[in-house]
Amino acid sequence: MTTPAPGSRQRWLVPVVVVVLSVTVGGGLLARELYRRPDQPADDTSVAVPPPSSASSGAPGAAGEVGMTDDARAHPQADTVRRVLQKYFEAINTKQYPLWTDVVTDERAAAQSQSDWKKGVRTTKDSDALVYRIERSSGNSLRVLVGFTSRQAPEDAPLFFRESCIKWRLVMPMVVEDKALKVAAVDGGPPPEHEKC
Repeated sequence: MTTPAPGSRQRWLVPVVVVVLSVTVGGGLLARELYRRPDQPADDTSVAVPPPSSASSGAPGAAGEVGMTDDARAHPQADTVRRVLQKYFEAINTKQYPLWTDVVTDERAAAQSQSDWKKGVRTTKDSDALVYRIERSSGNSLRVLVGFTSRQAPEDAPLFFRESCIKWRLVMPMVVEDKALKVAAVDGGPPPEHEKC
């Protein structure tokens, strides 16, 4: 039985390493192109949700104002989204069902009677609303990533998280209905991201 000379093994090592590295780099570049958002330029390497670091980069607005990150503020419909969310949170905080129905879709309003809605928000006070990102969805709809703090009596908190103070982060779908942007029902599935304050 003959064993190959050590030099012949080393001759194959360099080409194999070069091929493996080339395939890895090529696969990485291909994956980057496949998973790049359609509205993102090829040379854009920004992250999806930049964490706010100061008021200028989108800290929550003062005294109940809805804040926006620079990323969200750059969206063409940012002002409209902010105004809709401002009314949405104002309706909850002031317990004004008619104001709430003005900014949600007819389907969402029909799913919750005024008495049920008032019962659900009777002790709720939302604050520190911050829009992280606005993305176009199908048709004229948008997906808005929002974070906010909700304070309420623990018995009025969601059944799955009975806390008096909850920090929420969720995607709120918005659609055009009757020529106005409105908040649609949040997608079903697991509860949105949340934590105790």
